[in-house]
Amino acid sequence: MRLGIFAKTFAGRDPATVMAAARAAGFDAVQYNMACSGVAAMPDSLTRAQVGAVSDAARATGVAVAAVSGTYNMIHPDPGVRAAGLRRLGVLIDHAAGMGTRMVTLCTGTRDAEDQWRHHPENDSPEAWRDLRAEMEKACALAEARGVRLGVEPELANVVNGAAAARRLLDEVASPALVIVLDPANLFEVMDAAERRRLVEETVGLLGDRIAMAHAKDRHEDGRFATAGQGVIDFQHFLGSLRGVGFDGDLVTHGLAAEEAAGVAAFLRGVGA
Repeated sequence: MRLGIFAKTFAGRDPATVMAAARAAGFDAVQYNMACSGVAAMPDSLTRAQVGAVSDAARATGVAVAAVSGTYNMIHPDPGVRAAGLRRLGVLIDHAAGMGTRMVTLCTGTRDAEDQWRHHPENDSPEAWRDLRAEMEKACALAEARGVRLGVEPELANVVNGAAAARRLLDEVASPALVIVLDPANLFEVMDAAERRRLVEETVGLLGDRIAMAHAKDRHEDGRFATAGQGVIDFQHFLGSLRGVGFDGDLVTHGLAAEEAAGVAAFLRGVGA
């Protein structure tokens, strides 16, 4: 299990700077974001030099590129916004291998037109699911053609808001390109310890055959997000549950300040990462 971190945790607009900072903090990999190359996170195009700079920095620092972020609102109420997101996702899929990775990460989106991380009551509608499935099938076709995996992360505010919806998506789309990124902090807001353990075990059991990456952020008792190790999540139990289903992917932390990174790396290694 490689230990990784979001590249955007560190200041810098070139991959060499952020990857060197990740290495110095004790990480073996990054989930890359094109903003770290001084361009849009979802760019309209990439040059050969921009792509090569990412893979060159990875080789120079010894920090692997676990994935590149391709997040957009896959069920935005405006079809034109969805189409633009899919085009930009295609740019990242086309260049992922050149950057040294075979995974692009996604979220499944929300009907909220302004904030892709805000819940909307229409997320649970048949129409939202229809739009998600159609969008995901298009994205998977692009990914399959390039030998790239799409890592979808269940998020409480998104249309895929938990294990059951994630399993449904996997089964209905039925693409080998579609895999899961699992963050235990995205499965609940406020829940007692026994219920948290039960939920983790249930989720890993339902999705374990398709979990390709794990994330590590935390929750405070009042439901606010926290830095890994500063909240209520039992990471030793989480990692043990993943290993129990044969998981050997990357564990990537995020939602922390750069000055916390070295401490989080030490904490996660201490609980078995």
